[in-house]
Amino acid sequence: MNKLFQYISIILFLSPLFLQAQDTMNYLEIGITQNKTGNYADALRNFSLEIEKNIANPNPVAFYNRGFAKYNLKDFRGAILDFEKAIELKPTYFEAFIARGQSYSMQDNHKVAMNDYNEAIRLNPLEGTAYYSRGVSKMHLQNYRGGLSDFNKSLELNPDYAPGLAARGESKVKLSDYKGSIEDFDKAIEISPKRASYYSNRAFSKMKLGEYASAIKDFAEAIKLSPDNADDWYYSGFCKTQLENFRGENGENGALEDFSKAIELSPSKVEAYYGRGFAKSKFGDPRGAIDDYTKAADMGNNESAKIVYDVKMTKTVLDELRNGIQDKIKMAEYSAERSEIYFNRGAAKAKSGDPKQAIEDFNKAISLHPTYDDAYFFRGLAKSVLGDQRNAIQDCSNAIKINAKYAEAYFVRGIIKLALGDNSGCLDLSKSGELGYNPAYQVIRNFCN
Repeated sequence: MNKLFQYISIILFLSPLFLQAQDTMNYLEIGITQNKTGNYADALRNFSLEIEKNIANPNPVAFYNRGFAKYNLKDFRGAILDFEKAIELKPTYFEAFIARGQSYSMQDNHKVAMNDYNEAIRLNPLEGTAYYSRGVSKMHLQNYRGGLSDFNKSLELNPDYAPGLAARGESKVKLSDYKGSIEDFDKAIEISPKRASYYSNRAFSKMKLGEYASAIKDFAEAIKLSPDNADDWYYSGFCKTQLENFRGENGENGALEDFSKAIELSPSKVEAYYGRGFAKSKFGDPRGAIDDYTKAADMGNNESAKIVYDVKMTKTVLDELRNGIQDKIKMAEYSAERSEIYFNRGAAKAKSGDPKQAIEDFNKAISLHPTYDDAYFFRGLAKSVLGDQRNAIQDCSNAIKINAKYAEAYFVRGIIKLALGDNSGCLDLSKSGELGYNPAYQVIRNFCN
C-alpha cells in the first residue's frame, strides 16, 4: 500500500512539470524549422498552437510564418488573412507586405498586389524581392517596360538571382529584344541549369531570330527536364518544319512526332493539329492532312472549356467522411435520452443508402440532445445527398456553432458553397485545413486560386 501511495505521489509531482513543459514548448521555433524543410502541414499546426498559446500577447512572426505555410499549401486566401494580422500587429513588417502581395498575385489580383509591393519598397527600398515581385505583376498587367525597370532594379540588388534574370529575359521578349533576352537566359541557365522553362524561353527567342537548329537543341533540353509541356513539343515541331524535318530519321523525332506528342499531352491544342496536318501534307498523306486540318477548323481558336467543379458529394466521399468521424467517436455512457442510439442508427442507414430514413433518426437524436454536433453534421451530409444543399449548409453551420474546431464541417460547408457559386467556400476550406483536415488543400489548390 505504501508503494502505491509513493507511486501516486510521484505522478502528482510530475504532472505539473509535464504541463509546464508543454506550456513552454517553442512551437514557433519548431514550425520555422519545419517550414524550412518543406513540412508545411506540420508547421502550420505548430504555428496555430503558438498563436493559441499567446492569444493575450500575439506575435506577428507566428502569423507571418503560418501565412507562409498556407501559401506553400496553395491556401492563398488563408495566407492573406494571416499576413494581414501580422501587418496589423507590426505595420512596418515589409516582408509581410511582400508575402501578402505574392498571395494576391497567385490569385491574379495584381492591382491589389502592387499596392503591397509599393508599401514594402517604401518601408525598405533595398529589398530586391519587392522589385522582382512588382515586376512580375506589371508583366501580368501588360506593363512590360515597367516590369523591365523593376527587374533591372531587383538585379542591381541581387545580380545572381536566376528567376530575376529569367523574368527580365521574358520582359525583353515581350519588347522584341530577343538578343538581349538570350543573354539573360544564358546567365539564368548558368546559375540554375535544371530549370526547363529557362531553356524553353531561350529556345523561343532563338526561334524568333530564325536560329532553328539551336532552338531545337534548347527545346530538347527543356523536354528532357520536363517532358509533359505540350508547348515545347509544339514549338520543337514548328522549328523542325522550318528545317524540313517532317519525319524523324536515325531514331530522332521529326515534326510529325513532335506535333503528335503535343496533341497527346493537350488534345485541344489547335495549332498542333494544324502543324501535324502541314507535316502530313509535306510527306504525301493528304487524307491525314485533311483530317487534322478539319479538326483544327472545328475546334477554332477558342480556349478549351474550363472544367467546372460540380463538387458532387459522392458516396465514396461521404463514406470516407462518415467513417473518419465515426472512428473518432467513442461509445457514450448509456443515458435516458438515448440520443446516441438514434445517431448511430441514422449513420448506419445513411451508409446503407437510405438518407431519408437516416434524417428521421438524426432529427430524433437532435431533439433529445440539441447540442449534438455530429448529429447536425451527419444530417447535413444526408440532406446534401438528397440535393437539399442550402439546408445542408445550415446543418454544417449548426455543427460549427457547437464545435468551432469541427474541421470536416467546414470542409463540407465549403464544398457545397463552391457548388452553389459562393466563393466564400474557400475560406471554409482554408479553416478546415488549418484545423488539420488535409484533403481541404487539394480542393483549394484546384478550385480556389
